[in-house]
Amino acid sequence: MSEPSVYENPLISRYASAAMAQLWGNQRRFSTWRQLWIVLAQAQQELGLPISDLQIQEMIAERDNIDFASAARYERRFRHDVMAHVHAFGDIAPTARPIIHLGATSCYVTDNTDLLQMKEGLGLIEAGLVRTIRQLARFAQAYRDLPTLGFTHFQAAQLTTVGKRATLWIQDLLLDLADVSHRREHLPFRGVKGTTGTQASFLTLFDGDHARVRQLDRLVTEKMGFPSTIPVTGQTYTRKIDSQVLDTLSGVCQSAHKMATDLRLLAHRKEVEEPFESEQIGSSAMAYKRNPMRSERICGLARFVSSLVLNTAQTASVQWLERTLDDSANRRLVIPQAFLATDAVLVLLANVTGGLVVYPGMIAAAVASELPFMATEEILMAGVRLGKDRQDLHEAIRQHSHAAAHVVKTEGKPNDLIDRLKRDPLLEGIDMQSVMDPKRFIGRASEQVGEFLTEHVEPILARYSHVGEGPTEVKV
Repeated sequence: MSEPSVYENPLISRYASAAMAQLWGNQRRFSTWRQLWIVLAQAQQELGLPISDLQIQEMIAERDNIDFASAARYERRFRHDVMAHVHAFGDIAPTARPIIHLGATSCYVTDNTDLLQMKEGLGLIEAGLVRTIRQLARFAQAYRDLPTLGFTHFQAAQLTTVGKRATLWIQDLLLDLADVSHRREHLPFRGVKGTTGTQASFLTLFDGDHARVRQLDRLVTEKMGFPSTIPVTGQTYTRKIDSQVLDTLSGVCQSAHKMATDLRLLAHRKEVEEPFESEQIGSSAMAYKRNPMRSERICGLARFVSSLVLNTAQTASVQWLERTLDDSANRRLVIPQAFLATDAVLVLLANVTGGLVVYPGMIAAAVASELPFMATEEILMAGVRLGKDRQDLHEAIRQHSHAAAHVVKTEGKPNDLIDRLKRDPLLEGIDMQSVMDPKRFIGRASEQVGEFLTEHVEPILARYSHVGEGPTEVKV
């Protein structure tokens, strides 16, 4: 069939970065299988099995030379993917053919490869988080002093600043970064465990020498770059690890979804917008539209990742005894796509946070529409300081506030509360202009931004100074 006639995965063609797509591609997967066979042979040779340098060199030389058509023919014949690749590898490394996969079970290559890919994938996610945090830190610093309406229940509340709001997003992402880093650093290797996890086949190969079998497990684990191996397994490593990794990816996507939703709300208020390109079309019908499509896409992809968490939880819970195979087809879909979608979310976040557009005029207008009500307590206190009766002031302000609110809600007119208060003789002498300065109502927001960036964000960004800017362009 021609390519346009068959379904293509949009995570690859539209959303994820090239690095993440290549990580889960067949070339990387099956080259890793071969690398695991090479390392197994090297460790077995070091521990005294009769494996020649020529056999190992031949395997190394052909590691990336994969005849996928040949492997596919073998799989149709054997109905077994690992044995298909054992034979395809043996065809081009004939000297090594007798010792390829020696003593191993299929999960030696499949499970260990999954763990290797997840470890590298978590590294890519980690870097994506750092890029977003770095850009948001710049944004928070730039707008640390700009007063804006705070919202509780999506109703106007006390003022905050645009930069302070950005620190809330950063804080969530810092928690995610810590989780991703921990999961990557402590991800264990399955190692060399045999068919039901007892290492019986390797004990036979080493003539009952338990010490050499244990050393084989350690050697292979070290050669593949892992600090530790899972102490005990059945045929597979526990699928609880998959569930833990998916929980971590879902955490990243929860934070991204929350931030993107905030941006969609702010775009509706015309206060902050995601980047919008000069020839970008917001709507095929409504030419004036500037839809927050990147933020909406973040939410859609993030929701997809979070939906996969239940899948891995269920898979972990239904593995019978030493193993069943109902996990295999499921994991081929869930794990790569969870990484691809999370990566896509972070590419979008980097693009959005690198080009946020702030409209101070709209923000100031929104503040001005609500500030008169917020300022009433300051006005009350100012009147008391001038020697006026607090209870009389309170009643006057209450009546004027309700009258002004009625006009705003029923007639759609601007909030004229301050003008009403200025005309009231009881409030004469109060400096309304000074009382109405928005910066009087932002508390320690500006200082909190500076303290948070200095004490919590900058040390982490310094630790990740090696992380470059990376991909920020969205494909569509």
